[in-house]
Amino acid sequence: MGAGQGARRRERQMESPRSYRVNLAYNEAELTIVREAAKREGMAVSAWAARKALAVAKDQLVPVSADAREVLEELIRSRGELVRLGESAGVGGGGAGSVARFVEEAVRRVDRATLQLMRERAARW
Repeated sequence: MGAGQGARRRERQMESPRSYRVNLAYNEAELTIVREAAKREGMAVSAWAARKALAVAKDQLVPVSADAREVLEELIRSRGELVRLGESAGVGGGGAGSVARFVEEAVRRVDRATLQLMRERAARW
């Protein structure tokens, strides 16, 4: 028995007994994906599915789309463009100050969205 298996067994022993069962249905392609994910973590498919479903329900794990990396890259590119726009708007006079403030707020929103996406991705690993 590996070190991880012993820790999981002790963890299960400390929990209250599980009396309820839920049936899941997968097509062949989905089952292959789930089996691989469970295998990566050294778990049985049923245990892996139960643990992940509970983590999502408790908001401990936030599922994100597979293209989250592309979204993150786009947010980073957008932030750079907004910063350049804000720098050029801040140089002029008149209404440029309000444009610069607008751009600064847009950068803050992009930063918040980027950080949130990064936290969600981290939860998947």
